[in-house]
Amino acid sequence: MTAPQIASILIFVAVMGVIISEKMHRTTVAMIGACVVMLSGLLPFDEAVANPSPMDLNTLAVLIGMMIFVAVAKESGLFEYAAIWAAKLAHGHPWRIMMFLIIVTAVLSAFLDNVTTVLLVGPMTFMLCREMKTSPIPFFISQIMASNIGGTATMIGDPPNIMIGSQSHYDFLDFLNYNAPIVIVILAVTIICFYFLYGRKLKVSPDDARLLTQLDPGESIKSKPLFFKSIVMIILIIAAFLLHGSLGIESGVVALSAGGVMLVIGRQDIEKIIHEVEWTTIGFFAGLFIIVGAMSHTGVLNMLAQELVHLAQGQEILALVAVLVVSAVVSAFLDNIPFVAAMIPVLTSMGAMGIDVHPLWWGLSIGACLGGNGTLIGASANVVLSGISNKKGYPISFLKYMRVGFPLMLVSVAIAGVYIVFRFHIAV
Repeated sequence: MTAPQIASILIFVAVMGVIISEKMHRTTVAMIGACVVMLSGLLPFDEAVANPSPMDLNTLAVLIGMMIFVAVAKESGLFEYAAIWAAKLAHGHPWRIMMFLIIVTAVLSAFLDNVTTVLLVGPMTFMLCREMKTSPIPFFISQIMASNIGGTATMIGDPPNIMIGSQSHYDFLDFLNYNAPIVIVILAVTIICFYFLYGRKLKVSPDDARLLTQLDPGESIKSKPLFFKSIVMIILIIAAFLLHGSLGIESGVVALSAGGVMLVIGRQDIEKIIHEVEWTTIGFFAGLFIIVGAMSHTGVLNMLAQELVHLAQGQEILALVAVLVVSAVVSAFLDNIPFVAAMIPVLTSMGAMGIDVHPLWWGLSIGACLGGNGTLIGASANVVLSGISNKKGYPISFLKYMRVGFPLMLVSVAIAGVYIVFRFHIAV
């Protein structure tokens, strides 16, 4: 291992250590780490902003665009309206509300970007919890996990799946065929786990439950014109996210366009709207992308990927399980996009050598997506929703989330491991 590789690993470990200790805000830590990486030459500035950029500008564009959209749409009362209807459907019962939001989040995440989903569901959740006089933290944690599980099901649900589909030539139906069945099982198991973790403890007084179900959704609408414009825009955004690949338009462009259009038709105070953007979250992602980019630039991620290759030589089942587990664990602590980017050429080369990599593609896809549930920085949705929670006065610490997320992530990966071994090596 070279000196630059060791240095990039040490910087990442140091940053993770400070984040876990919570002695300093995670955005500050990430930005300092990024500066150290660039000043030391591990990832020169021109490489950090090159195309393709380690900062994943598309993800940052999705974040900014959808945050602007949500900030404008929120002024119409749309999220309060949706929240009241959800409460009525659940008859004011907090566990039913949580289960309903878990399912909605998972389904939306299968067809939208995970960040977009949690930005839409998050404000609605907070409003419901405020009315029930209960902490939104259990709801937010369940939605973080639901978004990553749901995003695993389809080719457009999570960025790693988009990358894998593009390089392996699998289409939307292939992902539905291989990933969706186990995602449904994992989601069901996760809901059961959340019932024992939170469901039996969620309490709301009979008076609050009755008042919640008696609320009139119509009274929550602050601006009818903006309300209907927001609904139309949501429909158009969903269509655009579904079709952006075939149209040759990046999802970031879709999000920024949506944000720009909403600023025009919403006629809101732009300074107030821009202030609503979670800039600390944006800064955290930018810094983390650079730190992980240094590990990719120095060859650390490629070295890890190459180690997995050796397992594939005559040990197909072991290789499949290794790809799944390593992808999940690495993706829990690193951004899964650069790891998948490092794995794609490795699997492609293995295929060219005559090795059957068909099962490995699905092990990589499922592992990288589910692994995002392991820690608070494992996926974009985790950081965004925890940022919303922090801003509302309900901080979710790294360890508080990890105590729930990491064990449930391991359970989901274990279920997926049984599934892929049976699907590709026993049932054939």
